[in-house]
Amino acid sequence: MPGEDLPHVSHYYDDPHPFYRKRVVVVGGKNSAAIVALELYRAGAAAVTLVHRGAALSNSIKYWIRPDIENRIKEGSVRALLETHVVEIRPECVFVAGPRGREELPADAVFLLTGYLPDTGLMREAGLRVDAGTLVPEHDPETFETNVPGIFVAGSIVSGRNTGRTFIENGRFHGAAIVGAIQAKGLPVR
Repeated sequence: MPGEDLPHVSHYYDDPHPFYRKRVVVVGGKNSAAIVALELYRAGAAAVTLVHRGAALSNSIKYWIRPDIENRIKEGSVRALLETHVVEIRPECVFVAGPRGREELPADAVFLLTGYLPDTGLMREAGLRVDAGTLVPEHDPETFETNVPGIFVAGSIVSGRNTGRTFIENGRFHGAAIVGAIQAKGLPVR
């Protein structure tokens, strides 16, 4: 989309604090977008606007996140523009179109959280084989060791594009499996 490559626009998010007293537009309607909107609001962003093309936020939002984001929207702490899509991003604003027509949203930062693609660059540089279609690194599903001996993967990266398969609640067991695999090789674990 026009403006997607501007320096204040990102497909990735890691920390809310740089956005204190900033106007932020978050595009998306699933877990990542809801969590980011909540974190930005709680970290003191001047304004948080959530833009989603659907008529409602996704039903796949985790059950403990959904009431929080819905209540922040209801009370006006997070503004939600549903059935709305981004038309253009400029250095100081985002143009959207929805039921209210075309609207200009002031924006110091824009997060396009409409789908996650893992960054496989480092894995490929290390020699890991990564499926071109699924972006799943080749690994043993029991030990999480990759095709490169001694290199293991853990967390959502083991699911490639299908990040909904692995999350904190089931990915937390990866560490124990990896430590067990290292110990089974007779290597010290600190």
